Amino acid sequence: MSEFLIDGSEGGRFEMVVGLEVHVELATATKLFSGSPNRFGDEPNTNIDPVTLGLPGALPVLNRQAVEFAMRIGLALNCTVQACTFHRKNYFYPDMPKAYQISQYDVPLNVDGWLDLPDGTRIGVERAHLEEDTGKSTHMGGSGGRIHGSESSLIDFNRAGVPLVEIVGRPDIRTPEQARQYVTELRAILVAIGASDAKMEEGSMRVDANVSVRLPGGELGTRCEIKNLNSVRSLGRAVEYEARRQVALIEAGERIRQETRHWDETDGRTHTLRSKEDADDYRYFLEPDLVPLAPDQAWIDAVRAALPALPAERRASVAGMTGVAADSEAVMVLVDRGQDHYLCQVADAGGDPARALIHIKEAFADQGEQPLVEAGHLATLTQMELRGDLTATQAKQVLAEMVSGAGDPVAIAAAKGFEAMDSSALEALVDQTIADLPDVWAKFCAGEGKAAGALVGAVMKASKGQADGKAVTALLHSRKG
Repeated sequence: MSEFLIDGSEGGRFEMVVGLEVHVELATATKLFSGSPNRFGDEPNTNIDPVTLGLPGALPVLNRQAVEFAMRIGLALNCTVQACTFHRKNYFYPDMPKAYQISQYDVPLNVDGWLDLPDGTRIGVERAHLEEDTGKSTHMGGSGGRIHGSESSLIDFNRAGVPLVEIVGRPDIRTPEQARQYVTELRAILVAIGASDAKMEEGSMRVDANVSVRLPGGELGTRCEIKNLNSVRSLGRAVEYEARRQVALIEAGERIRQETRHWDETDGRTHTLRSKEDADDYRYFLEPDLVPLAPDQAWIDAVRAALPALPAERRASVAGMTGVAADSEAVMVLVDRGQDHYLCQVADAGGDPARALIHIKEAFADQGEQPLVEAGHLATLTQMELRGDLTATQAKQVLAEMVSGAGDPVAIAAAKGFEAMDSSALEALVDQTIADLPDVWAKFCAGEGKAAGALVGAVMKASKGQADGKAVTALLHSRKG
């Protein structure tokens, strides 16, 4: 990961320090402490009950599936799963009918883990604890969708009580790109283990960023928290803007205040929301209606044993199979789509994994985890390329027909009249092209890169796409003498 330092006006260079808090809604059927549905997109205020609304006498009952999903997250992030307690976190907001949130405080379920980025950078995970989500407020009128300056607010309690895991990362992130990679990798893990759909656009994964700056190696500076970032792009832009804002304040001799800020995507700036609360402001105390949660070792071991292969392991497997770097775009895209199992099927059918990887990435973007093209047919296509039966251009045309449902690549190639060009005929065509384009040939011999493309293109056109571009290039170089 390249260094990211911010230049100050006096020649000093400041380092960005970022710690991310990621809130993830769990994919349970019901809420954390009641039987109301946990479902996105329903009519407002239909998935509610006395517990959700905080009515007097309503008691919480812990959702076992939510606990298991939270344990999956902790184990996938290399955390220690431990006995834990629930606390009341007291604060008032209109979409919190109880005026407190049931969360975990000093003894969370998951502690001391880490997440490795694709480039090998390790980001520590302080904790991953269970809590309930709040309702959703929609502020009408005003600007920016915020409560300040709005004319009225609408409240939907469907989300209130939905189970959340808050994943608190350590301040180990030093660049905007690392921040983006952390959230991208975390999302891939959450989807792979089935704990959440992690759809940022629907709010089931939300990111808060704590940003500070310091001289490299110095003491940590005063941090500001940017709330509710809902896209990876916004995250990268927001942390970079905030770091530069703080450097400008320091350079101007001003003090950075610890506060909560809002990112405005429209103007590309952060704005003050409120002064930052500390733990004392929430008056935490043990939730009297819930007993401590103590998963036994047998349960923890069973959850660990049921975890699927995680994205990093799957990327390493694809890299080993294809010879392509694990952090390359093609490998990352394939695993993110869940199409690596299909690649294995193509390889098992005798296909060339490296060629299949490129075809799947380029042509199967909307095909899902199990593309409609039979693995054996794609394997046959790669074999035809390796034998020289098809040029790269012809293979793309055949693949397009296969994706459209035409089936067997051998039959498609025959119907299109694709045949390997005889070597002597290809040599004659290359010699004729050199004779027809003496000026271009002279530039090629002088080492001009564009001339090579022009000559290859001319041969391909004359052969009506039957010539193999690599073979043409090799013949041109052999003619240079």
